[in-house]
Amino acid sequence: MGGVDGCTKCIKYLLFFFNFIFWLAGGVILGVALWLRHDNKTSSLLDLKYEGQEAPSTFYTSVYILIGVGAVMMVVGFLGCYGAIQESQCLLGTFFACLVLLFACEVAAGIWGFMHRDSVAKEFITFYDNVYDQGMTLSLQEDKKRAATGVLRMIHETLDCCGKDNTIVNLFTHLGNDLCPGGSSVFNPSKNCHERIRSLFTDKVYLIGFAALAVAIIMIFEMIFSMVLCCGIRNSPVY
Repeated sequence: MGGVDGCTKCIKYLLFFFNFIFWLAGGVILGVALWLRHDNKTSSLLDLKYEGQEAPSTFYTSVYILIGVGAVMMVVGFLGCYGAIQESQCLLGTFFACLVLLFACEVAAGIWGFMHRDSVAKEFITFYDNVYDQGMTLSLQEDKKRAATGVLRMIHETLDCCGKDNTIVNLFTHLGNDLCPGGSSVFNPSKNCHERIRSLFTDKVYLIGFAALAVAIIMIFEMIFSMVLCCGIRNSPVY
């Protein structure tokens, strides 16, 4: 069987190149997702519990989806590279079908992520405020007060923040001067915990969004090239 030639041969190598990039992108996404899952700052915050309340798990759900996407991308990228080199219509057709499914899933995930882009930060702020308000309760039992203090201290030390508003002086009075990094003497309004929480999760969400956009662009080129190559293979002469 004769191979493809001319422009179709150029498409073949372009598809191989884009698939190699796609395979690398899958590895990068998998690596980033694993980093997000095991990052000390986020994991130490999202594993916190207080009186039956838990930090929101929405962020971890997104990360687990990202891990799955990265792994599938690496498999599909390898399939595309092999199909392009072997000039196999069957492999290229399977590769195209996988790309369409991945692209549809990515678009759906992107829409969902855009609609809920602020939800993780809001959920964690609600969790923080609940613990904060409990700590400010004068009638709170001593063991519960210690638990609230531990959770708040962990959040303050991890995010290098302190409190949420001008009630911070009362918070030191109720729970101690060592509640924030540096003690009460270094309280700074710019270290408001609400802002630090928003910054932490928003930055990571945008990182995921930019990675998804780059992968989507690569996938569009790959779908075009795979169909052109498949048609070229079908029309190529057989010796």
